[in-house]
Amino acid sequence: MKYFRKIATSVCLLGLVGSAYAGNPQRAGQAGAPELLINPWARSSGWGGVNIAGVSGVESSFLNIAGIANTNGTEVSFVNTQWLVGAGIGINAAGFNQSVGDNGVLAANFVSFDYGSWQRTTVNNPEGGVGEVSPSTAIIGLGYAQKFTESIRGGVNIKIYTTSIVDMSVTSASVDAGVQYVTGARDQVKFGITLKNIGPAARYDGEGQSLTLVVPQGGYSQEYNERSESFELPATLSIGGSYDFEFDQQRLTVAGAFQSNSFEKDIYTFGAEYSFKEIVSVRAGYNFFDDRSYAKSTTVFNGITAGLSFDIPLSKDNDNSFQLDYAYRSTDFFSGVHSIGVSILL
Repeated sequence: MKYFRKIATSVCLLGLVGSAYAGNPQRAGQAGAPELLINPWARSSGWGGVNIAGVSGVESSFLNIAGIANTNGTEVSFVNTQWLVGAGIGINAAGFNQSVGDNGVLAANFVSFDYGSWQRTTVNNPEGGVGEVSPSTAIIGLGYAQKFTESIRGGVNIKIYTTSIVDMSVTSASVDAGVQYVTGARDQVKFGITLKNIGPAARYDGEGQSLTLVVPQGGYSQEYNERSESFELPATLSIGGSYDFEFDQQRLTVAGAFQSNSFEKDIYTFGAEYSFKEIVSVRAGYNFFDDRSYAKSTTVFNGITAGLSFDIPLSKDNDNSFQLDYAYRSTDFFSGVHSIGVSILL
């Protein structure tokens, strides 16, 4: 009972903080670090990131950090995402979970973004020929989660975000926190809440903010330093629930989630996953964007997602397995988003 009180208090605090960070869709584009909102993992992307309540394993580091507490032993995952096919943007992610002690799990993950490269142009060299522009972004995360009881899990994730372009860069830190609650005779009822990307404002800095100009009638040059405007991080508060229907060796999970965005429209997500013997799983989801107060579209996505997974046992007791995941996210422009990943559970 004391654990339930602690979790209830945590949920209330998360809700209050989320309300403090709440925004409106008119602020779309005003936050920085948009990469923090991109799910790089294939399995959870296949049904729109709806499984906040029941997510487990490495993918929990993005969706709900509390879910890593479900890891038994060691898990290693690698994922490649072709983002908005046709735009030339690639995302690579790697994650590692390791159980420690009786109920704790440590997690480390790394996500990198490749935007390609193009010719650099300047005022004096509008045709290029002075090198290439090759932006880069990386997110490093370190998390810990624990099973407080058989029903309650909680976790915290610390992330370092860094991005650079030409002679300017920015580095910022943020924190995620999440809770999962499982109940029912077969643990078929699940609830989850997570608050993500909470951190101080950041700003770009570097030599790219320096400008050398000739002083009129002075006969000499002087260097001027400009300061970029600081930006906030795109904080989000997500709440979700799911229910498992079990039929012999088959399972059907239905799930729903709500995501409150500080700088975008709120998102309602519904999804379902069907699994046969926990070996072959198919899933689909749909994201509804809240257009009640601002009808104009502020996203390239049309809401449709789908995915497929194979879990291949590597031992007779199924403690070790190899997983192959694929996900597709439909878009109104470009040719969608494709993710493929592999995981090993030991």
